Amino acid sequence: MKTLLKLLLAVCIFAAGIFTSRFLWPEKVASTAQAPVAKLFQGATKRSSGMNNTKEGKVIEVRNGESIQQAVTKAAPGDLIRVYPGTYKETVYIDKDGITIQGVIIKDEWPTLEGDKKLNDAFLYSGNNFTVENFRIQNFKGNGIMGQGGNNYVLRNNWIINAGVYGIFPEFGTNGLIEHNILTGIEDAAIYVGMCDNIDVRHNQVYGNVAGIEIENSRHALVEDNYTYDNAGGILAFITPGLPVKTAYDIIIRNNYVLNNNHVNFGAAGSIVSQLPAGSGVIVMAADDVIIENNFISGNNNSGITITDHKYGANLSNDPESDPNPDRIQILDNFMTDNGNKPIDRVKALMATQMSTKGPDILAVGGGSGSCIRDKNRYRSFGLDNYSQCMMASTDSIISYLLAKPLESPVVSGEMKGKMAFYGVCSGCHAFSVRMVGPPTITIQALYKDNPQGIADYINKPTHKRADYPEMPPQNYLTPETRVAVAKFMLSVTK
Repeated sequence: MKTLLKLLLAVCIFAAGIFTSRFLWPEKVASTAQAPVAKLFQGATKRSSGMNNTKEGKVIEVRNGESIQQAVTKAAPGDLIRVYPGTYKETVYIDKDGITIQGVIIKDEWPTLEGDKKLNDAFLYSGNNFTVENFRIQNFKGNGIMGQGGNNYVLRNNWIINAGVYGIFPEFGTNGLIEHNILTGIEDAAIYVGMCDNIDVRHNQVYGNVAGIEIENSRHALVEDNYTYDNAGGILAFITPGLPVKTAYDIIIRNNYVLNNNHVNFGAAGSIVSQLPAGSGVIVMAADDVIIENNFISGNNNSGITITDHKYGANLSNDPESDPNPDRIQILDNFMTDNGNKPIDRVKALMATQMSTKGPDILAVGGGSGSCIRDKNRYRSFGLDNYSQCMMASTDSIISYLLAKPLESPVVSGEMKGKMAFYGVCSGCHAFSVRMVGPPTITIQALYKDNPQGIADYINKPTHKRADYPEMPPQNYLTPETRVAVAKFMLSVTK
């Protein structure tokens, strides 16, 4: 009863948070626009203490018909770029530290970045201490907001619709806050946290996507108070082999609503996410030390929670440095009901061994050790025989995974520049030997052996060579020096 009351209370709090934070009146925006990020949460929690890291600067205003990118070019660290309602057809690239780009919403009129399905990306940032908030982003081919190695970021209160492969995609960054966003129509993951550390993902609404929220090859991540529904899969914690970061661990999935994630999977044919079974609530694949607590998981036709190793996914090659098994998973108290009504055939076959025609609330298949569950008798389950009883009652002592202080901006030059660009830009689409969005790195190495300039030229002005892969967007915002450096590093990668 106590858990149910907490869930009902959380529904009210979540709904209130959505409606009070989604639509900011102009006087509200004006009153908070120049406040340090931490002050916006004053009196609530200490979650954002590590994000108050920018110096006060000047305010640059952008009106309808003007260019956001031109404002970024003029901006200096600490500046606030305030964008007023209108339609902006551009890709905005931010390679400076300490920049805040804030939309001003006036009587439900948003500043809108429109891709017309011609532009690839809306926002690309590689600078540290970056904030983007209060934008409507729609009809891009690649990404709504993509981070390319920037640290100390806040991605907040954005409305992202049909924005391509990924909606919000921080890559290889540390200390990030992703909150109060609404995302729909994304053909891979709406919120995709790739190879990151110390991330909070909270109070987001994701629906009508292939994957709702995906934590991939990332560590120290809190996924909390999100509303994930009508996706093919709700919340995922994965290790994908072949990426530079080989582990995923210390992930908390708590207080989320994971409902009716039965959308048809419309991921690109051959991609990893296209193999995700529709009807999946929460999936943990090969990730370690994941805690699943106090979630409302209901109406997911395949299974409520699936814990599995790499054998569950198709097109996954072996990576000797990535452990394929999920270890030390803790399933604490969750409210689960009405899951497994239409399981896929292999799950149906497993449940038939228990004389059940329905799929499970909880399914555990494959390897892994050291896992536990608070009360396995509460759920219809399969594969929990080796799970012990969890001694931990809750994770209430963990408020946030954000750092107490922001990271210092690194000095990157020479060979390190190529490595960082590969990790932050290229590896999100090109794993070493696994097909992701683009061809594997080993395929590129075979095509461009001893020809880094050929890769650099292609990065600058790509052509669509293979019908079975999406068109690669130009990375011409990278300097010629960086393009050559990343090409050389790509040819040297061995795992």
